[in-house]
Amino acid sequence: MTDAADKIIVALDVPSKKEALALVDQLRGQISFFKVGLQLYTASGPEVVREIVRQNANVFLDLKLHDIPNTVASAVAAARELGARMLTVHLSGGRVMLEAAAAAKTPDLLLLGVSVLTSSDETTLREIGVGSSVEQQVERLSALGINAGVDGIVASPHEIKLLRARFGDKVLIVTPGIRPTWAESEDQKRITTPREALQHGANYLVIGRPITAHKNPREAVQMILQEISE
Repeated sequence: MTDAADKIIVALDVPSKKEALALVDQLRGQISFFKVGLQLYTASGPEVVREIVRQNANVFLDLKLHDIPNTVASAVAAARELGARMLTVHLSGGRVMLEAAAAAKTPDLLLLGVSVLTSSDETTLREIGVGSSVEQQVERLSALGINAGVDGIVASPHEIKLLRARFGDKVLIVTPGIRPTWAESEDQKRITTPREALQHGANYLVIGRPITAHKNPREAVQMILQEISE
C-alpha cells in the first residue's frame, strides 16, 4: 500500500454485514482502515467489528457517543475490547463526559472528537441555539476536547487549516466530506477533494460512497490515489 492509501478510511455505510465484509475482502489489499458507522453497527452489531479485525484490518468505530459520563466510559471500554482502533465521541457532550471517555481508553485506541457534522451549516447551528459561526464552534469544541484528553478531531475539510494554525501537529485530524473531482457532493455541504484535504493537513480521509457505490470499488480507490498523486 502507498502512503496515500494508508491515509484513506473507507466508510462501510452499507446495510448488512455480508456487504461490508465483501468490501473489506475486496479492498484490503489496497486499504487498511475501514469505518463502521451507525447504520452497519445497528444492523449487524459488534460482531461485524470483530470479523473485520479478524481479517487483519483496522476499524474506525464511528458511533459518535454522547451520553452521561459513566455510560460513555463503559462504551469506550467495550469498543476497546472489540479491537477498534478509532472511536468517536461528540465534543458537545462536555468536559466531564470527554474526560471519562479519555480515562477509559488505552493507547491503542484513538479517541476522536466530533465537532460540527459536515451536513451542518450556520443555519443548522441557529436551529439548535448556537450563535457562533461553524468555524468558531469547531475551534471552541476542539479546544475543549483536546484539553479533556481526546487524541484527535473529526472536522470538515474547511476547518483543517484553522485547527492546524491553532493546535499545530499535536492533534490528529480525521476528515469526512471528501469527494473526488468526479463524484457528486450528495448530502454533505462542507466538502473538498482528497488532494486538497491532504495538502491542508488532514491525517486521514474518510471516503464512503465514491468508493462503495462505485461499480468497481478497487478501480475507484485507484482513481482517488491517482488524483492525489497528480
